[in-house]
Order: sequence, then structure tokens, then C-alpha cells
Amino acid sequence: MIRINDGTVRMRYQLKSKMLERIVDRRNLEKALKAVERNGGSAGVDDLQSDELRQFLNTCYQSLCQQILEGTYKPKPVRKVEIPKVQGGVRMLGIPTVTDRMIQQAIHQVLSPVYEEQFDKNSFGFRRGKNAQQAVQAAKEYINAGYGWIIELDLEKFFDKVNHQKLMALLSNTVKDKGALKLIHAYLKSGIMEGGVVSPRTEGTPQGSPLSPLLSNIMLNELDKELNKRVTGLYDMQMIAAFT
Repeated sequence: MIRINDGTVRMRYQLKSKMLERIVDRRNLEKALKAVERNGGSAGVDDLQSDELRQFLNTCYQSLCQQILEGTYKPKPVRKVEIPKVQGGVRMLGIPTVTDRMIQQAIHQVLSPVYEEQFDKNSFGFRRGKNAQQAVQAAKEYINAGYGWIIELDLEKFFDKVNHQKLMALLSNTVKDKGALKLIHAYLKSGIMEGGVVSPRTEGTPQGSPLSPLLSNIMLNELDKELNKRVTGLYDMQMIAAFT
């Protein structure tokens, strides 16, 4: 467990933000920490490794919580990495620091149960208990039911082109906690470091962070709802493409 005095943080900062309180709750951060340790992966721009994160938290937990709760925490830029795509070209990844990966995972753990109730039952991408095999099975069931067409959609460079203003507007429809929205917005705006140079980010949610898949599903959920109004028996083939 993280060796901190969670009660001290609660008493000192007179929490006004219920969602932020849940995000920095000791048990939620411990769960997020374990996820980062389990996943491992490359270090971010500060070179802190996943196996060093627990000791860092034991030392800095209270100051980190204070910054988050007071709205002064500034995420570090993500480290740009490009990997080749099977079909050609490259996919850009943004590797956050392990500290930011833990905080994003903590946000994800609080937001995900809320949005799971809103997502379409036939959306299979980046969701707990959902996978591409289930999407293929759903497609087979529609064919057996007499439907004659399957349409596969691919939103080109979706993660790179997400409109921040539209995404934040969608989030604010459900998330009423201004502190939590400010923290998420800070992650959207955190820059990208390449070759030691940090560039600002005005759009997109680069793949490589724990929060990006959830944010992409929140955005794509609007597409699901619109297409479901127009087409009977629609399921999310875009998410199938994301898994292949």
C-alpha cells in the first residue's frame, strides 16, 4: 500500500470537488498505481520508470494531491514515438510519464463506470468485457437474422484529430465537476516532446495513455447514437478496426 495519511489531505484542503476527491482517494490511486506497475512500458520525458513510481508516491503523495485538488497540477508533455502500421505508414504514440499514467488511470477508473451506462451495447472497442470477437459474433447474428450488408467504417487519424472543444463540451454534459474537467483539459493540452523540443497540442488524444481510449469512446458514442437513428441493426465496426 501507499504509505500516506489520506485523512490529512482531506482535512487540510477542504475538498470542494467530489469527483477529484474520488480520483485522488488513496484506494483509487493504489489501484491505478498497480495498473501502471503491471503494464510497465517505457518511461516518459522525466525518465522515471514504472518500478520507481511507488517510492516516488510514498514521498510526494500529499504534494501531488494538493496540486490536483487546488487545480495547479500541470501534466508533463508526452514523449512522441512513431511505430509502423501493418498497412503502411506510421502511428504516432504519445508516452506520458508514469506519474501522469497513474493519474490518468485514476481518472479512467472514476469516469468509466459512469459512461459505460451511456455507451451502445454493440460498441466493442476499448471496453472492459468487450472485444473484437464479440463484434464479429454480433455481425454473424445480424446476417443470420436476414440483414444483407455489413459496413466497415474507419475514421482516419481519429486519435490525432479529436477536437478538444467538442470533446470538452461532451464531457461537461455528464461531468459537472469543474475541477475534474480542468484536469482532463490539462491532459488534452499537454505538449508533445520530440528531440528535446516541446510542441503545443491543439487537437487529438494521442494513443499511448490510459485515458485516450475512454475519451475516444465518449466522442464516438455520439456517432453511434446518430447512426443508430438512421440504420437498423448497426454495430460499431470502427471499433473492430481499432483492434486489428
